[in-house]
Amino acid sequence: MGGYVARRLLLVLPTLFGILLVNFIIVQFAPGGPVEQLMAQLEGADSGLAGRLGGGEGAGAADTGSYRGGQGLDPAFIQELERQFGFDRPAHERFLRMVGDYLRFDLGESFFRNQRVADIILEKLPVSLSLALWTTLIVYAVSIPLGIAKAVRQGSRFDAWTSLAVVVGYAVPGFMVGILLVVLFAGGQYLSWFPLRGIASENWADLSWPARVADYAWHMALPVTTLVLGAFATVTLLTRNSFLEEVGKQYVTTARAKGLSPRRVLLGHVFRNAMLVVAANFPQYLLGLLFGGALLVEVIFSLDGMGLLAFEAALSRDYPVVFGTLFVFTLVGLLANLLTDLLYVLIDPRIDFAARGT
Repeated sequence: MGGYVARRLLLVLPTLFGILLVNFIIVQFAPGGPVEQLMAQLEGADSGLAGRLGGGEGAGAADTGSYRGGQGLDPAFIQELERQFGFDRPAHERFLRMVGDYLRFDLGESFFRNQRVADIILEKLPVSLSLALWTTLIVYAVSIPLGIAKAVRQGSRFDAWTSLAVVVGYAVPGFMVGILLVVLFAGGQYLSWFPLRGIASENWADLSWPARVADYAWHMALPVTTLVLGAFATVTLLTRNSFLEEVGKQYVTTARAKGLSPRRVLLGHVFRNAMLVVAANFPQYLLGLLFGGALLVEVIFSLDGMGLLAFEAALSRDYPVVFGTLFVFTLVGLLANLLTDLLYVLIDPRIDFAARGT
């Protein structure tokens, strides 16, 4: 197993390089880079100022024509912008320099935030980590027992009613649930029981530890509830179907024929095999929520997390932030895939990736 882990870790570098290269090439063809966007803002500001200067009574066309904004930006100034953003060098030089910096875990500095990308990510990470971790834990804590109960009581009234709840939870978009919770409980129209911004109050540092925990839970209640209601259906159905598939196999029939109790058959034989796919999917599920999966929830509840950071960086063409978040997401994703394989082996020791040579 150690050799398998070593081979997988050695594949991380070329995989990262390939993903960064493909995305870098795509970005080169994307219209409206950071220089163009800044030029448009400056020209728009200059044009607006020119209009105000020349818009008074008695002002003629010659007045606006003599203003620099009416003639466009100075080419020397544009060249200076390109130099500051690093676009004065060929694309391959910029890419190789970025890769070299990433090998030292230097993610560069944001074009527009005047901060290092690593510091920005560390600043936003607690919000996304809180949403992803608590949502994943609650979803699995609720969905696995519910899925097992549905499989054991297949065809019963309990199975029918819970299936209705699962279908409704699957059909209603998560952002609609969030908006409904805001309207009902966060001062939207009816009650003002919960806050609508951030994961902690402004005076959080001055509170006692029990009060800090309560304040944190108070802020996280609605966002986490939104994500849980929108996600528990998938894990519930996955658990139910996995258990039903295992229950119908020959080894379960044999175990029952030996006189084992239903509880012993379920927990001693079915559970481990049925939980293989469900439990091994845990890292990927957590990762999806951590990097962008909760974007709409972050917008609705004014939470400044990783999803909103990546979205705003893409809109503003803040390439260091875009590639920095992509690098972190890809690296963590590759390690999560390795962790998934290790979970497979932990749950079922009969699985041996090393023996297969993969």
